[in-house]
Amino acid sequence: MEPFIGQIQIFGFNYAPRDWALCNGATLAIRQNTALFSLLGTMYGGDGKTTFMLPNFAGRTGCNQGQAAGLTPRNIGDTFGENSVMLTADQMPAHSHPFTIYDQSDAAKRTGVPANGSSLVVPQNSTPFSTIGTANTQFSSRMGGVAGGSQPHENRQPYLAMNFCIALSGVFPAFGDPVA
Repeated sequence: MEPFIGQIQIFGFNYAPRDWALCNGATLAIRQNTALFSLLGTMYGGDGKTTFMLPNFAGRTGCNQGQAAGLTPRNIGDTFGENSVMLTADQMPAHSHPFTIYDQSDAAKRTGVPANGSSLVVPQNSTPFSTIGTANTQFSSRMGGVAGGSQPHENRQPYLAMNFCIALSGVFPAFGDPVA
C-alpha cells in the first residue's frame, strides 16, 4: 500500500525504508522535497527559503496535540519532559526505613549468606555498628542518612527502541470533502 506523503509510521528496524526518512530532526532541501515541504513548512525548523526540518523523535515518544482535562496543552512539534530528574527533600513524602537487628550468639548458625534461622554476623562485629560492643549502643553515623547524593534519577517511561519514519513520497493527501 502506498503511503501518504508526510505519513509517520513506526518501524522495528534501525534504518528507514526506501522513500522514507528517519524522524530525527534532519534538515532537508526544499527543492528536492517540495511536496513534503508544502505539508510540513517550517513547523519543525529550517529557514523556509532553502531548507526545512523533519520531526525529531530521537529519544522521544509520540504524543497527540491538544489538551485534556488537567493536562497542559500540546502543539505539533513541541518537545517536553525530562530524561532524568533530581528530587528535593520537599518533593518526597515523609517516610521511614525501619529495620530489626537480631543477635545470633550461636556461632554455628552464623553464615555468609541469608539462611533461615541464621544471622550474617554478630552485631557487635558488623561495620554499621559502634565498636564499643555494649547493649543499647548508638548506631554508627554510616548506618543511615541522606541518599541520592544530589544525583538525578531515571525519569523515562518504559521503552522499546523503535524508529519513527516519515514518507518522502507517495500519495499527496487530499484536504476536505471532494466537490460533487
